Amino acid sequence: MISRPRQPTMDQVAAAAGVSRATVSRVMNNAASVAPAIREAVQRAIAETGYVPNVAARSLVTRRSNSVALVISEPDRPDDHSFLNRIFTDPYFGRVTAGATGDLRPHDVHLVVVPTDVADHHQVVRYLRQGHVDGVLLISSNEHDPLPAQVHALGIPAVLSSRPAGPLPVSYVDVDQRRGAGLAAAHLLSRGCRRLATINGPLDIPAGSERLEGFRAHLADPAIPDVTGIPAVTGIPAATGHFTRAGGEAAAHALLDAHPSIDGLFVASDLMAEGALRAVQDRGRRVPQDIAVVGFDDSSAALECRPLLTTVRQPVEEMAAEMAELLLAHIATPTRSPRSVIFQPTLVIRQSA
Repeated sequence: MISRPRQPTMDQVAAAAGVSRATVSRVMNNAASVAPAIREAVQRAIAETGYVPNVAARSLVTRRSNSVALVISEPDRPDDHSFLNRIFTDPYFGRVTAGATGDLRPHDVHLVVVPTDVADHHQVVRYLRQGHVDGVLLISSNEHDPLPAQVHALGIPAVLSSRPAGPLPVSYVDVDQRRGAGLAAAHLLSRGCRRLATINGPLDIPAGSERLEGFRAHLADPAIPDVTGIPAVTGIPAATGHFTRAGGEAAAHALLDAHPSIDGLFVASDLMAEGALRAVQDRGRRVPQDIAVVGFDDSSAALECRPLLTTVRQPVEEMAAEMAELLLAHIATPTRSPRSVIFQPTLVIRQSA
């Protein structure tokens, strides 16, 4: 029989550092009362002995799992095979994961990705109730989604990725959606576009409705004639693209069928814009000479477009990191008041407009 070497113990770490076992435990649990020199000595002893803490035993003491869940609650869309298809193909979710992980890793907190649709909500609620994670980063886009309220009712720390649709005392991080769409409208006007249209996301999603409202509001501004010399624009043609490539392509074909003279197009996500560009070019229209196109997100999809996509940037990675910071603060202080953080968008000019 092969004998396995015995794992170093906490007592051996204490002996190597010249401190008590209790002091080692306080260092392992990040207690603020430990002097920096002692903390450094214990950490050095841990490295020298190769000691690996028993995470299960520590969690019994601290009542912490050192894990948080990234719950992605997405409805099925008509032009998508399933919500999982969108989650694993939309660059947005990868950017959120990267931003949150980058902030949590230095705190030795792990991120557990939990995709769900309405049919699976009861499983997610049960998982969270069982204490597998210390908190929740929640991406919930549908205004009728019951999950944000269900998570809040559990009393578990949570931060949303956008403004909640209804009154809910929970922290959230968002971008100024209306301002971003206004930037797109202003840029299209500055290029001389006068026959504008837009492809919006689903209107039951705050990002979809707010980007549409922001675009139309800018074009209806009475101050526009003073700047452009043209009347304020109302009744902008719009089609819904469901935030997918296929949806953007279908919406662009529908708009061009109904309004063939369009010369400027705001598409409310880069993924939809990629599909819209394909439709425009299939019609023999040149971008940007015949139709200027502006997207929204500044995701990897913008760089996959040909021509490269002019787009409104929302700093998703920074927003996700801010979500993680807020969540860690709520975990440390459960009585902390909810807080909202709104990031400002910027316009990234490339070749499509």
